[in-house]
Amino acid sequence: MIELASVLLLGIGAQWLAWRLRLPSILLLLLVGFAVGPFTGQRFIDPKAMLGESFTPFVSLAVALILLEGGLTLRLRDLRGNGRAVRNLVIIGSPATFALTALVAKWTLDMDWGMSCLLGAILVVTGPTVIVPLLRHVRPSGTVGSVVHWEGIVTDPLGAILAVLVFQAMVAASAGGGAVTSVLWGLAGALFSGAAAGTLAAAILVIVFIKHWVPDFLHNGVALALGIAAFVSSNAVSHESGLMAVTWMGILLANQNYVVIEHIVEFKENLRVLLISSLFILIAASLPIEEFMRFDLRMLAFVLLMIFLVRPVAVFFSSIGTTLSWRERVFIAWLAPRGVVAAAVSSVFALELAAIDYPGADRLVTVVFAVIVITVMVYGLTAGRLARLLGLAESNPQGTLIVGAQAWARSLAKALQNAGIEVVLIDVNFREIQAARMEGLNVYHSSILAEDLEERVSFAGLGHLLCLTTNDEVNSLACLHHASWFGRENVYQLVAEEGIALEGIPRHLSGRALFDKNLDYWSLETRCRRGSTIKSTKLTKEFDYSDFLAVNEHSGEAPIPLFVIDENEALRVNVSGKDLEPRPGHTVVALVGPE
Repeated sequence: MIELASVLLLGIGAQWLAWRLRLPSILLLLLVGFAVGPFTGQRFIDPKAMLGESFTPFVSLAVALILLEGGLTLRLRDLRGNGRAVRNLVIIGSPATFALTALVAKWTLDMDWGMSCLLGAILVVTGPTVIVPLLRHVRPSGTVGSVVHWEGIVTDPLGAILAVLVFQAMVAASAGGGAVTSVLWGLAGALFSGAAAGTLAAAILVIVFIKHWVPDFLHNGVALALGIAAFVSSNAVSHESGLMAVTWMGILLANQNYVVIEHIVEFKENLRVLLISSLFILIAASLPIEEFMRFDLRMLAFVLLMIFLVRPVAVFFSSIGTTLSWRERVFIAWLAPRGVVAAAVSSVFALELAAIDYPGADRLVTVVFAVIVITVMVYGLTAGRLARLLGLAESNPQGTLIVGAQAWARSLAKALQNAGIEVVLIDVNFREIQAARMEGLNVYHSSILAEDLEERVSFAGLGHLLCLTTNDEVNSLACLHHASWFGRENVYQLVAEEGIALEGIPRHLSGRALFDKNLDYWSLETRCRRGSTIKSTKLTKEFDYSDFLAVNEHSGEAPIPLFVIDENEALRVNVSGKDLEPRPGHTVVALVGPE
């Protein structure tokens, strides 16, 4: 009981610590797993002893659910303009990675061709268990994140199936059978069973939702059960084809227009965090200390060639004829960490090869874990810096997306822009859009709730969302919809007319209340029409915040601070009921009364 509870507590604790330290979560998860497993004299957590024969099935089911969630996020519209890049990375990049890895393994590790090809197949995968946390940490701009995301999820089942086919060929060859025939039959069976199981599960889910045969509170449970059923039934027909089944099921559900699945996607995202946190600790803690003792310079050379040769060459040939810029190609070439799928598949095949006394089987897990650990450390520590160096990301984005382009919102935007903060406005009123453009502001004509918003508006460099429309429900929906990108702590909306509590809207379905409890939309509108203005002021030791308040109290109205920009150019938004505590060196953006 203590070990089971510790896995969850340590996993979530590592995720939180990584968020606080601005480090990739997978890096800390691996370190914690090693610390409580092989690196302690007596294992604090021993997953194989704790779970017994259930360890491998648990890992397999968890990976299947992670891939199902990944498939649910793959929308075909994300491929607009980059479909060729994703297609090439899968069709050209995966075979190139397989062939080059096998050659490098043969040369550096002195394995036979069977083991080299098996290793190459296993290491084709990258996967959402490592890609998604890294992308959340780096937050690259443009569509490069979508390309890498698609590649990671699609290559996971393909790599696992390829590894199964190579393994079947090795067993057939060692038994004197036809390796080619075994591979062809295995490929046909995997593709058919995976596609059939995934399609059937997706169709059943859509039908029961359309017919309302399942109540809302069971939607997530039914989707989860059908995903597991598709995975298990496909695996029963063809080994490891279940990963393809759940991925295909997720893609079909994500791109149909019959039922709404956003609530399922949100549930699966929360589940994914728990599963990834637990899986990395369990896999790392289960590795015997003897595996680390086998690590040598040849394995180090193999991993370095994987990073500096295999991945760049595969991306180079895959990017020919695509619209990717050279910066995006460099970033993609420097992002290929391996994760749970590679670890799980290698562990299964190592046991099966050892059972038939295949030479070199004992080295397979060591090599794969060396690749996992080193690639996670290298890419995890450098991907963010490289993205910022290439201009594809910002370390701490301070830009602000303002919903509403009315006159006083434009004044607020100009004050922030003059203080050095990037501002983007969005509105559906074409007259306000034209006025904003005439004033030199960056503005878009669109709804904040538009499904294709992220395709039309670049969120790069934006770290705050301010919803300033007259409609409290729209403001709340916008905050709820975009909280996954900005974070709940960085989405804000105006208070309702009745005061700070947004009447009728639950607290968890709204953003943080802006500015002042008495400053709703119409109060701002009225004050600005009476002559109040929004201006920014730099505080000094000679002119501190108390002086600012005294000087700017006009017509009996005290100034209301809206934002504070500190010495590091970090934006702090005034939240109703909180104190910004401006100090000398800060810039205060405030609403001041008419003179």
